[in-house]
Amino acid sequence: MDNVLALIRESRFDEAEAELARMQTGNADYYCARGLLLEAKRMAQEAVDSLETACQMDANNIDAVFHAARMQDLYGDDDSAIENYRKVAQRPAVPVNALLNLAVLLEDRDQYEEALKCVERVLKEHPNHTRARLFLKDIKSSMNMLYDETQEHSREHQSALLETPITDFELSVRSRNCLKKMNLNTVGDLMRITEPELLSYKNFGETSLEEIRAMLNQKNLRIGQLREDSQKPARPAPARQAPLQGSPDVLNKPLSEIEFSGRSRKCLQRLGLVTLGDVTLKTETELLATKNFGQTSLNEVKQKLAEFGMTLRK
Repeated sequence: MDNVLALIRESRFDEAEAELARMQTGNADYYCARGLLLEAKRMAQEAVDSLETACQMDANNIDAVFHAARMQDLYGDDDSAIENYRKVAQRPAVPVNALLNLAVLLEDRDQYEEALKCVERVLKEHPNHTRARLFLKDIKSSMNMLYDETQEHSREHQSALLETPITDFELSVRSRNCLKKMNLNTVGDLMRITEPELLSYKNFGETSLEEIRAMLNQKNLRIGQLREDSQKPARPAPARQAPLQGSPDVLNKPLSEIEFSGRSRKCLQRLGLVTLGDVTLKTETELLATKNFGQTSLNEVKQKLAEFGMTLRK
């Protein structure tokens, strides 16, 4: 098997094919070597099938299990990839890439604790591993960016409050009638009108105004609050830089043709980016704000762009 792998690395595929024919067929090593040769010849599905056959023949063949996981990861079969990477991770001696690739898949599923353990195992053996150290920071950052259910619940509560009918509150007959004639029916309506507008209505005086103020104050609201918020000057939108100059072939180059790590690729897909030109319209801040997109992925994207003489938007 080692001879076949050496020939594959040198792209001597015909010789690798001949060497493979001399191997004993029907065992895991044969199907593993065959799968790697098929991968090198860009026959992806056949490669995956051969590697999976090797795993079925010998679940303890660490090379077959690792390469099957790697191919499954590369072509989107995340469930199978995670299962096989976990099998590899159970061994005392584990390839660094197996642990880091598993961490990427787990983090993408918000399984941060297990992802963190994978990276910590790498750093225990290789304390200065640059990619692992950056990835450790990324995972910890992702753990602090979890969806804030409390904040969302608060927004939903406020929305429901604005739709609360005024008839749900105890008001004097005079105040109630005035509000009805003014077509003010909900708490939100009172937050969109000003005090002078209320006082300008016939028979609506200071007593009714004080009554409305007290009613809204119980909910930490006030008359005209929404009107005031809508009149605040909007923050100016950041000036957008024109797309970088470059040949259409480069700007329109699909990201699918560029070799990104699984984590970076999924983050770019999540943003709906399809071409290199799409990526150049993003800033570092915009990318880092994306779920699970950390400094490691940012460095990778910047490096890939630099290979084509391009940069992110400033």
